[in-house]
Amino acid sequence: MRRFDLDRRPAAKRALTGIVLALCLAFVFFPTFWMVSSSLKPNRDAFAVPPEWVPRRATVENYRSQLRDRGGFLTYAKNGFLVSIENAIVTVLVSIPAGYAFAHIPFRGKRAITVLIIASQMFPGVVIVISLFSLYRVLHLLDTYTGLVLAFTSFSLPFAVWMIRGFFETIPTEVDEAARVDGCNRLQILVRIGVPLVVPGLLAVGLFSFLNSWNNLIFALSLTTEQGMRTIPPGFLLTYVGEFQYKWGDMFAGSVLVTLPTVAIFIALQRFLVSGLVAGAVKG
Repeated sequence: MRRFDLDRRPAAKRALTGIVLALCLAFVFFPTFWMVSSSLKPNRDAFAVPPEWVPRRATVENYRSQLRDRGGFLTYAKNGFLVSIENAIVTVLVSIPAGYAFAHIPFRGKRAITVLIIASQMFPGVVIVISLFSLYRVLHLLDTYTGLVLAFTSFSLPFAVWMIRGFFETIPTEVDEAARVDGCNRLQILVRIGVPLVVPGLLAVGLFSFLNSWNNLIFALSLTTEQGMRTIPPGFLLTYVGEFQYKWGDMFAGSVLVTLPTVAIFIALQRFLVSGLVAGAVKG
């Protein structure tokens, strides 16, 4: 009998572990399930009490409405994509030389500047958005792609520089010394040796910057006043939610559509992202 009980303990432990993991997964994925379920409901069914977990009158009209651009969905998606791509490119291009300098070039005040860069991430965007709005109004940058890209880049660049610095620190200094013996200058070392070795890290930084602007609400809402310049977060907020309307079906359908590109990017770049984040976490 005792031997039988001992044999049952591992099985019971595995069963309990499986139950706990299943509950955790259900908790994590429930918002996604509810988003997809609500996107297939007519708007009046989204307010049903008790709620309908599975739509009884499923419809794809909400998706048709978004793809026909009735509420401006395609405009918001286009603006968000353009601004996010530009922000990612600018952030990566600027953070490459900055991160390399912090990792491999000794200069006075490097430690203090690094601390300031990290400390700048402690300030929420809402703290500077009012002064930024006043500055943009003087410079005529409101309702422009340039203004949005500059705002998003200023918010994502400090963290990107800090991450890129970690990636470059994984490259031994002996590599730089050997390249300099061969006659390469700093720029050639960076372009020919440094950048190819940290490509996974650059992809991770680029994706972080893309998602930062893709999901940003406070800057996009404050620095745009015209509907034709809104990105997805402020567009959804001002179009589908208001004092006299709640278009939950349209909003959830649009949310599903804008989630698909990010999921596809994660799946396509998963291998590079994992290797990049691990490389940046280990100092060589």
